[in-house]
Amino acid sequence: MKQQHTISDIKGNFELSNGVKMPYLGLGTYQSDNDQEVVDAVKNALQLGYRHIDTAAAYKNEEGVGQGIRESGIDRSDIFLVTKVWNDDQGYEETLKAFDASLKRLGVDYLDLYLIHWPVAGKYKETWRALEHLYAQKKIRAIGVSNFLKHHLEDLMNDCTVMPMVNQMEFHPYLVQQDLIDFCTSNGIQYESWSPFMQGKVFELDICADLASKYNKSVAQIILRYNLQKGVVAIPKSVHAKRIASNADIFDFELSKADITFLDGLETGERSGPDPDNFNF
Repeated sequence: MKQQHTISDIKGNFELSNGVKMPYLGLGTYQSDNDQEVVDAVKNALQLGYRHIDTAAAYKNEEGVGQGIRESGIDRSDIFLVTKVWNDDQGYEETLKAFDASLKRLGVDYLDLYLIHWPVAGKYKETWRALEHLYAQKKIRAIGVSNFLKHHLEDLMNDCTVMPMVNQMEFHPYLVQQDLIDFCTSNGIQYESWSPFMQGKVFELDICADLASKYNKSVAQIILRYNLQKGVVAIPKSVHAKRIASNADIFDFELSKADITFLDGLETGERSGPDPDNFNF
């Protein structure tokens, strides 16, 4: 399946395999405190034109995210809201309970996307079965996974009724994993990035500084544009209004194919987060 890579503006989207449109730029809320900090971040992002908000049960800020959405004045139906089931809550019945708890904390009656946060061995298939059930009940518009490598996806695909629509992965110039991107694309799975800035390390790379100078943009804007041109959904996290606005100022320029290839070539396999095959939470 060939994915759409047309990039227009902040409200633009990539179409998922079931026809649901997922805004390709969103606000991440990892490490945003569950108080006025995350409320204001969500409100600021929505008022700036963002329509995609990403959280997780593990972030412990779903209440604040929900409050920010309500206070923004933006219709719930216009917002693409994502959360994730945490490792301790995996399994069929446990996931159904976790989903209800997330909805209650968020103060909403459906999700646009629900993800399995990590591939917990021996549990993620039952967790996926719960997501399929919730999807069939129309309580979720799309279902997907996070941190699933190719072998996890293949294992899941052997037994699933509904294919994952999204795979949210660590993605940046040091961890491109093009083979995984290609595998997802060929199976109609939208790739999405977390930690696009390598937890800040990307700002120390000379090549990124050079590209920022070349395009008269910030390093963050270069990296986010790189995500979108790769067909990767990006959800940069920030709680600062100016940075949230700056992260969205990426629609008036385009990276050359040569520069995309150059950034791809920086791949080292270095992770800034846990290895999905060797994590212990």
